[in-house]
Amino acid sequence: MPKVDVYNMSGTITDSIELSKGIFGIEVNETAIHSVVVAQLSNARQGTQSAKTRSEVRGGGRKPWRQKGTGRARQGSTRNIQWTGGGVAFAPKPRDYSVKIPKKMKRLALKSALTTKVNESEFIVIDTLTFDEIKTKKMIEVLTNLKVNNQSTLIVLDTNDKTVIKSANNIESVKTVGVNTINVYDLIKYDKIVVTKEAVKLIEEVYA
Repeated sequence: MPKVDVYNMSGTITDSIELSKGIFGIEVNETAIHSVVVAQLSNARQGTQSAKTRSEVRGGGRKPWRQKGTGRARQGSTRNIQWTGGGVAFAPKPRDYSVKIPKKMKRLALKSALTTKVNESEFIVIDTLTFDEIKTKKMIEVLTNLKVNNQSTLIVLDTNDKTVIKSANNIESVKTVGVNTINVYDLIKYDKIVVTKEAVKLIEEVYA
């Protein structure tokens, strides 16, 4: 079973825990990770882009000049795609980009992403993460103690602690999520994953 150290908010190792092999020690499936990330990005697209084709723009109902004898190239309309104010060739139209991914593949991809972070020593467990007040400075101090202050960091919390969440909101390279909202894209995107000890237990319960 994978084993990791547990740190306190001062960056000192206080304990170590064994992680579930079925979640943090599986054979990594890169194909599943890729498929789920592509689906996530596709599902995030609004699909509201739109432009007009030559049949939809206003004007250009008659030929700008006669077909022959002018020395110029023949033109059927001033709303052809090469004209200023003309339509767009193969204009984009609103569409649904959503992609469906089987639940088993999502779960496999998530476990593979977690395993990758553990294998690459980018998975940091902290015993507790609590503040008495909302203070960005305190969050930066904790990240500095954990030696992740210069890297993009995903913080996984076991509770919806507004004090911690708001303390991290102003740090551009940091994002906080709950156990129920972790996703493959975030796990791959961020350099380091900081997880509370209780959140690890919840992950093992939810994704067992």
